[in-house]
Amino acid sequence: MPELMVTTRDQRDHVLAAEPGLSVMEIIRDGGFDELLAMCGGSCSCATCHVYVGPEDWQRLEPLSEDESDLLDSSEHRTQYSRLSCQIRFAEALNGLSVTIAPED
Repeated sequence: MPELMVTTRDQRDHVLAAEPGLSVMEIIRDGGFDELLAMCGGSCSCATCHVYVGPEDWQRLEPLSEDESDLLDSSEHRTQYSRLSCQIRFAEALNGLSVTIAPED
């Protein structure tokens, strides 16, 4: 099974089995990490599933939508590698994708 690499806020690295078709948010949530709030459940309306994508993986993702970019603008922790994990649909081609859970706003 493909894998998702997750770094938590305490800088611990974890490897999660990543089922293609799920969002990165769902994979992290199902992996038992409660620090990724994802309050809207994946409807791209709250930005509480903010992650940083590893720079080496950035080009493998679909571009941000305007709605996603607008929500990320509300975070004081936005960087050039910021994404909402609910908006990243995991696929086999993303095997080994590395994300870090962003600080809470």
